[in-house]
Amino acid sequence: MIPFILAAVVLLAGAFYLARRKALIERSREAVRLSSETRAIVETARAEAATLRATADAEERERLFALKAAAQAEASRIERELARREDDLRRRDGSIASEEQRVIARAAALSEREAGLKAAEEKRRLTDEERKKVEDEAMRTLERVAGEGRLDVRGRLVAEWVDEAKSAAAERVRRISEGLNDVEHGREAKRIMGIAIQRYQGHYLTERLLSNLPLVPGTAPRIFGANLEHIPVIEEVSNIKLTLAEDASAVRLEGQDSFGREIARRAIARWAKNGAPPERGNDVKKAVENIRDELEREVFELGKRAFKELEIPRAHPDIVRLVGRLNWRTSYTQNQWKHAVEVAFLCGMMASELNLDVKLARRAALMHDIGKSLTHAIDGSHAVIGADYARRLGEPEVVANAIGAHHLEEPMNTVYASLVAAADAMSGARPGARREQTDNYVQKLEDLERIGGGFSGVERAFAVQGGREVRVYVQEGRVSDERAVELSAEIARKISDELTFPGQIKVTVIREMRAIEVAG
Repeated sequence: MIPFILAAVVLLAGAFYLARRKALIERSREAVRLSSETRAIVETARAEAATLRATADAEERERLFALKAAAQAEASRIERELARREDDLRRRDGSIASEEQRVIARAAALSEREAGLKAAEEKRRLTDEERKKVEDEAMRTLERVAGEGRLDVRGRLVAEWVDEAKSAAAERVRRISEGLNDVEHGREAKRIMGIAIQRYQGHYLTERLLSNLPLVPGTAPRIFGANLEHIPVIEEVSNIKLTLAEDASAVRLEGQDSFGREIARRAIARWAKNGAPPERGNDVKKAVENIRDELEREVFELGKRAFKELEIPRAHPDIVRLVGRLNWRTSYTQNQWKHAVEVAFLCGMMASELNLDVKLARRAALMHDIGKSLTHAIDGSHAVIGADYARRLGEPEVVANAIGAHHLEEPMNTVYASLVAAADAMSGARPGARREQTDNYVQKLEDLERIGGGFSGVERAFAVQGGREVRVYVQEGRVSDERAVELSAEIARKISDELTFPGQIKVTVIREMRAIEVAG
């Protein structure tokens, strides 16, 4: 058994040895094969590297040749540019040299001319001195012969010229006044005005926009709130002060804005009739603002209606609103919207009689009082304010001048201005158009007589024709005819400055000479 085992071990060991030797032989053969392949790869790589190196060298040489060619071309271009610039510089240097020669020649000519001018100036100075000496000697000779100095002569001549100018101006004013008072001219003017009055069919009653509103007893707390908390809200929106009577029987509307008074009046009247306003302050304010917006729409509609009735093109929307607002403006109880329409019709009729532009006359007359819609917000005369607005809103200068001149606050540049002033006076002066209280009427007469008698040389003054004329009698020895003309203008100007009155007031200065002799 043991020998058998040993033989098996020997066989296994031999087999293992043979297998290992075979593996080593195979590995040696594989190493030889790999070494041959490696050498072949290395040789191939070396050949490819040589080829690439040769190719790269060729490309680099070509690139260098191209760069060299480009550099040579750029160098050639730069050389040509430098040559061109050098030629330009040479030509410019030549031009500068020529210009320098011309400047030098001109400077020499100027120097020569300056020297000639200095010589001429010196000669003129000597001549002036000689002339002045001669004039002074001649003036001294004249003063010695005349026995009067030149300053005295100049003062006397100036005084004479001023007197002559004053006399000429007074004479011209007198002739103009005589022309205006010419019987034939007056007859024709009255005929035209009479035709206009007869043709116009409108009839308006006098109105008064009340400032004191009576209240039904017990309605004040319902309208203004238990603590009168609604009054400040109404005042804020309408810009009008509200004063409630102590017994709550009436409320007074105080303020210059007649449009605002109408807002407050409508709010109070509506709540008194339909019930209390909303309880909350914001809702009360909104309700008053709604009334204001409603009134603004009525204003615009009234403005459009005036232009439509007169058949004239509509003006700027702001002017249309100003015309509409005149419906809540009165002058001596006369409604100014109706007054404006009436003046426009009358002015158009007179323009028709004179063969003038009827529509232009109506347009100027309709807008003549638009400044009254703004006098509560802008200081100044309504005529001047209205003319300024008309010019700024694109109205023709004829219209603007008629607005500004209808109270003689700027010169009347066209016949339309005179027509507007005449139509305005006709509308305001017709019977029943305007109303004055008795106290105011008496005070007006006293003021007219006081103003007329307050000038030097006046003997006495009387207000006649219901205050539409002032007759001033002057002392013949103290007031000349020329001064009488000036005095009438001064009195009229002072009346316009100090008094407010409807229509016009005529000033008549009477200077009469009395020859008195006593028979004894």
